[in-house]
Amino acid sequence: MTDSDNQNSDPTRRRFLKRSGLLVAAGATGTLTPRWVTGAPAIITPDAARPQLQQGIQIGDVQCEGAMIWSRSDRPSRMVVEYDINPEFSSPVKIRGPYALETTDFTARLDLTRLPCDREIFVRVAFQDLTNDRVLSEPVVGRFITAPRHRRDIRFLWSGDTAGQGWGINPQFGGMTIYEAMRLERPDFFIHSGDTIYADGPIAETQVAEDGRIWNNLVTEAVSKVAETLPEYRGRYQYNLMDENVRRFNAEVPQIWQWDDHEVVNNWSGSKDLLDDDRYTEKNIPTLVANGSKAFLEYAPMRYHAADESERVYRKISYGDLLDVIVIDMRSYRGPNTANDQTRQSAETALLGDKQLRWIKKQLAESKAVWKVIASDMPIGLVVSDGDDKFENMANGDGKPLGRELEMADLLRFIKRKRIRDVVWFTADVHYTAAHYYDPNQAQFQDFLPFWEFVAGPLNAGSFGSNTLDNTFGPQVKFEMAPEQANMSPFAGFQFYGQVDIDAWSSELTVTLKNANGEAVYSHTLEPQRRHGRPY
Repeated sequence: MTDSDNQNSDPTRRRFLKRSGLLVAAGATGTLTPRWVTGAPAIITPDAARPQLQQGIQIGDVQCEGAMIWSRSDRPSRMVVEYDINPEFSSPVKIRGPYALETTDFTARLDLTRLPCDREIFVRVAFQDLTNDRVLSEPVVGRFITAPRHRRDIRFLWSGDTAGQGWGINPQFGGMTIYEAMRLERPDFFIHSGDTIYADGPIAETQVAEDGRIWNNLVTEAVSKVAETLPEYRGRYQYNLMDENVRRFNAEVPQIWQWDDHEVVNNWSGSKDLLDDDRYTEKNIPTLVANGSKAFLEYAPMRYHAADESERVYRKISYGDLLDVIVIDMRSYRGPNTANDQTRQSAETALLGDKQLRWIKKQLAESKAVWKVIASDMPIGLVVSDGDDKFENMANGDGKPLGRELEMADLLRFIKRKRIRDVVWFTADVHYTAAHYYDPNQAQFQDFLPFWEFVAGPLNAGSFGSNTLDNTFGPQVKFEMAPEQANMSPFAGFQFYGQVDIDAWSSELTVTLKNANGEAVYSHTLEPQRRHGRPY
């Protein structure tokens, strides 16, 4: 991995950055329609008459031979994508992509296939106007590296919680600067662990931070109130993409998105009740879920599942024989939030749900990868309350497994009995960073193999103090960093992401927790377990 100075001095990288507009901005007020798209004679077109890619591009769910390319036009148009292994696009492959229409808020995505494994791929995205096929947008350029077929070093990042608690894009602060710090790490990919937006958190022009400092936000109509309508949910994603740090990051770092509660409304489940919340005129939770999930799926750079479950978020992303990323969904299949003290499993105690739980077990049992990473939108042993008498995740206080903990006990027992080694959990949600070691010798439920859970976040949201740990599965705090005061602003410096480096030769996995400046605050290396007395 090279540092930022080496990256910026590399001639190939500088040519790419220049072409992508990340070093210099295009200043022309009228440009030629590129022949690379139309094949027709070039014409002079004023910028205002051309489709605009105001939200840039995103790259997601990269595989050995494929990647999702996402973008959004500002009008009815057609996506056109070129890709090449050369940043000069000397021998590009051109693909005519899908239509971007009002039904999808003019978003479009293309699944690039048959790519070479473990190669840097350069992409160029434009939109073709539907009223005149010779009129195209200015192209936006991106880059990514496909997943390896054979073993090599792997680096990925994870975190969560973007633009929450009213802390939005502050131009005087430099915007969401943590995204630039993450981009400079040059990771293979980034896991966004949920709360990709805060649909329930209005963003005002100013907000008082700690010590009386004033935080100044960019504000749009869509973020000035809680999201209820589909356009308002869509506007939340558009808002985050106004930040130049985010757009620059998106063009260079492939992402794996999952979701949690704030993509719809805080702590939503079947028991959510908005009758006394005067901010909402729409009180129907299923309606809000429908609008929120549609907007999420339109803006997430993820590969859609098959028609049998078109809104499914849980999936697996493989990176050769070193890494499988198992992305889970603790939101879509849960029963109502309750006191979480049931003694038997039922639909009421579901968090993952029977179908997803069977799928997770199958992926773990069949995985040939050294490391089985579970990307979880919520932590296991931290108590997250929902009011005075309900719980939001599985932890419900000390003692034997009850309620949703029964489902986790079932999964952990399965992992032990199948002798599945090297399972590591990565999560966000609680707005501080921590490292937890789950030790059966310290647990009330002991029928499981010891494992680690690492917590990161927030990305650009309020920071909060540490949560109480539930001793059911024996978690021990090996590290935590959190503010003493609740809802501290990004000014305070308690914004975090995690970095994971897997060494190709030793298979060791090193987790480094970092602050928004890219400075390490904690690091720990895990050695892989042995199979049949032999190392991997």
